[in-house]
Amino acid sequence: MPYPQYLTAEEKLEQGKQALDIPRIVVICGSTRFMADMHEANLRETAAGHIVVAPGCNMKEPHALWATEAQAEPLKARLDALHRAKIRLADEVLVVGDYIGDSTRAEIRYAASLGMSIRYTHPKVNPLLDGAA
Repeated sequence: MPYPQYLTAEEKLEQGKQALDIPRIVVICGSTRFMADMHEANLRETAAGHIVVAPGCNMKEPHALWATEAQAEPLKARLDALHRAKIRLADEVLVVGDYIGDSTRAEIRYAASLGMSIRYTHPKVNPLLDGAA
């Protein structure tokens, strides 16, 4: 007698998105120095019919929520974890900008480890091509 095949969390999520007719979800990754480019990418992806998730805080800009190091350090850790969750939720990653820093490189490695599709606004910066990822 064969045992039932249980679905992974990822398979359940995919089935749920299909059952609810959820459009393709694109997560934007990149340095927050490219926030204006991220907004443009968000606009274009949304106009193409995709749901877009993206960084919601630009810690390079002053704000009361991260005015001190005591505030900024735990917030950065929470935002990194939140962005990894956004990556898991998405169907595809769009890397914005012509520079890949350590945080973005880690996000690309994470998405690649999940077998996700990754697009680049500037394909020449793809760290997976030069083996540096």
